[in-house]
Amino acid sequence: MKLSVIMPVYNEKHTIKEIVRKVMNVNMEKEIIIVDDCSIDSTRDTLRRIDNNNIKVIYHDKNMGKGMAIRTGIKYVTGDIIIIQDADLEYEPEDYYELTRPIIEGKADVVYGSRELLKQNKWSYYRYAIGGRFLSWLTNLLYHSSITDEPTCYKVFKADILKSINLDCKKFEFCPEVTAKVLRRGIRIYEVPIHYYPRSIEEGKKIGLRDGLQAIWTLIKHRFIDKHSL
Repeated sequence: MKLSVIMPVYNEKHTIKEIVRKVMNVNMEKEIIIVDDCSIDSTRDTLRRIDNNNIKVIYHDKNMGKGMAIRTGIKYVTGDIIIIQDADLEYEPEDYYELTRPIIEGKADVVYGSRELLKQNKWSYYRYAIGGRFLSWLTNLLYHSSITDEPTCYKVFKADILKSINLDCKKFEFCPEVTAKVLRRGIRIYEVPIHYYPRSIEEGKKIGLRDGLQAIWTLIKHRFIDKHSL
């Protein structure tokens, strides 16, 4: 089965070359779809030097957010399985093997990589750990699920499932929106442990309090208000 890696990028000049190298080193049939969300540092210069038939780079003319970058990437997918990959180095592409195994073996349609299931993982800030656990708890409360890491970057889907979801997200609310819509369809989210190497705000971490509040609202909205959008 062919893996499609969607990589939204914004101002990642320090990490983009290395993360692309790490993804390319994963020994699987794959394509990488990089969507540059109008970076204003030298990220685009690096991307323009990429010469590989398995890598497609799309450039947004203006900054629209991670969610919009993912939605753009989905349009170019030709693989059977889709994984979301951040352009920093917080997540380990070597985990692709275990993340895709449940789908390849027919055990799952959607797989999340859980940072909580690998106890050796650390967090850059305690507030991020608490925030992530709260969002997981709220998700389980609202949607009667049992996941441990709702806001994880590593979300893996059978391609036809993700393509069929009507996404409205623009920024970081991709995670709670896609989670809500998957669970409302009655699809179980299968979790596997993943490695996590958090970076600091000084190193480029972008998510903040406003994004956390937006995630809470998104989970509530798709449970009680926007109940017909799947």
